[in-house]
Amino acid sequence: MRKPNKEIQLASYDDLLGIEDNEDKVIQAPLNEIYDFNGHPFYVRDDEEMEVLADSVGELGVLNPGITRPRKGGGYELIAGHRRKRACERKKINTMPIIVRNYSDDEATIIMVDSNIQRENIRPSEKAFAYKMKLEAIRHQGVKNDNGEEAATLVGKKAGDSARKVQRYIRLTELLPELLEMVDSGKIKVSPAVILSFLTEQEQQWVLNCIREHGANVNGNAADKLKAHSEDCKLNEALVLLILCEKKAAPAKVTLPEKRIRSYFSEDYTKEQIEEIIYTLLEQWKQKEGEEG
Repeated sequence: MRKPNKEIQLASYDDLLGIEDNEDKVIQAPLNEIYDFNGHPFYVRDDEEMEVLADSVGELGVLNPGITRPRKGGGYELIAGHRRKRACERKKINTMPIIVRNYSDDEATIIMVDSNIQRENIRPSEKAFAYKMKLEAIRHQGVKNDNGEEAATLVGKKAGDSARKVQRYIRLTELLPELLEMVDSGKIKVSPAVILSFLTEQEQQWVLNCIREHGANVNGNAADKLKAHSEDCKLNEALVLLILCEKKAAPAKVTLPEKRIRSYFSEDYTKEQIEEIIYTLLEQWKQKEGEEG
């Protein structure tokens, strides 16, 4: 039997996930007995990559067994191998090779996240909820590595993300689902979205309405203004509309007809002399306006 770990060291992740030749046995389990990981944050997409994987599984079978653990109520909870399972479904293959281990909730969560986090084309929402789940698991375990790194640093280590980046992604989980979808689609960039996450649910709803009804865009400057007014308890729906739909006046373009300008000067005046006289007169007018104002 596998010896339980008292606490998880993230440095030993590869050992946790790797096959232990003397203890692990691969079994062929029916797909209807393999259940997705509870709260699995990663999308399994039927895209071109899935087409390639499904064709490979159809031709060669599943070469790497999925990692599972016994499920309360029967069957197995899938920790790593959700895309392989979907490939089997697409090819009408009713069983899949798996390894069954008695992982704790926290161990299973960390392995599930780390086995998916380095995939390409991960959406911000996927990374946000995955990091949140992993951070909670690490805090439950009280894990610290030999360098005394903080939990957030450990969370992002597998994907090469800093503690600050991890915390910023986790903030996205505080957004309304509709706003988070806009982050995934690229309509709202991650940086202003992080700022929006500090608004209340009602304030975020006002932002969402403004985007939907007026086609507003949320940039970093607008998000900062919204947050500042929210912190002062002065943000309301009208102010959200004003900030997000604020239009900058286009710079005035003035064209002076040469024929009209020339009518004030004799032919002896050069272009440079005319310009200098005009600027001098404008400066005098400006000073006069200032005095009268």
